[in-house]
Amino acid sequence: MAKPPLLIIAAGGTGGHMFPAQALAEAMLARGWRVKLSTDDRGARYAGGFPEDVRVEEISAATFARGGVVEKLKVPFRLFGGMLSAVGRMLLDRPRVVVGFGGYPSIPALSAAWLLRIPRMIHEQNGVLGRVNAVFARRVNKLACGISPTELPAGTVSEFTGNPVRAAIHERAGAAYIPPGDYPMDLLVIGGSQGARILSDVVPEAIAGLPEELKRNLTVAHQAREEDIERVVAAYEEGGVAAEIAPFFGDIPRRLSECQLVISRAGASSVADISVIGRPSILVPYAAATADHQAANAKMLSAVDAAVLMPETHFTPEALRETVASILTKPEAASAMARAAFSAGRVDATEHLATLVESLARKETP
Repeated sequence: MAKPPLLIIAAGGTGGHMFPAQALAEAMLARGWRVKLSTDDRGARYAGGFPEDVRVEEISAATFARGGVVEKLKVPFRLFGGMLSAVGRMLLDRPRVVVGFGGYPSIPALSAAWLLRIPRMIHEQNGVLGRVNAVFARRVNKLACGISPTELPAGTVSEFTGNPVRAAIHERAGAAYIPPGDYPMDLLVIGGSQGARILSDVVPEAIAGLPEELKRNLTVAHQAREEDIERVVAAYEEGGVAAEIAPFFGDIPRRLSECQLVISRAGASSVADISVIGRPSILVPYAAATADHQAANAKMLSAVDAAVLMPETHFTPEALRETVASILTKPEAASAMARAAFSAGRVDATEHLATLVESLARKETP
């Protein structure tokens, strides 16, 4: 009996790369494919959520972003060794398609696929190509974009697929939105893993200064870094604001579906979650993000009036207070923002990616 077709997924060692890779792996297994994950030892630590049927193959990889001069000099040799290993493995068990999700650990598998003329695709989660994906953009048969629009080099064959979201978000896709009014309302503040301090500096003061008739209806759920929690709690208490503060909320999907407004960083996964559920948002891109990619991510929602984009330079308590008040006192406009957010997202992102994989498998590779 012939073996089922094989997909090799190549992804780097961050959750931003690994989580959408996991979603594709699950979808392809459900379609009867075999799946292997090609990553390095760091990426393998994120592979615990992958289905047991996914074989994890650790390869040699490295990045110029870490280590001293000696370690940086070793990078090309480690990547070349990883590519040779990937070529050997693909000759023994030839994949029908190779899909890269970014990060240096995806270089060996994508390079091997290019050398062996195996159909290949990359998925870019952000609105600006990461360094590795930028190198391979013209060397793959298809570039799937998680954010629309994505800044791409000329001659790139691309398609907007959206970013795959976790099952708990998908289950709440398009959840009914309760517009703001003179009754209890929820405000969700999520900062992501980097640079959330500015949200802790600005949001409590802004909310504390809202008109009393608006503030009395609000309950804030604020995700803050551990070192900021004590002062954030004190700021909300001093301002007379009902608030729940924690470094991590395990029920973000529920909170998103029940809130009237979100204040968030503009990471690719956050933008995807907000759009799939469909909620008005105020997005504060992380200014130090590589190539300012969070600002590009935010434009997906701000361009259709689903979100207000507030650069860090303009993110003051006064400006935020005015924006929050404007949204929460205009229920029809807030509802329109929610609808626009949902229309900008892709609920079917995972299935779209899976269909592209099968389409590539049926075509000859140039």
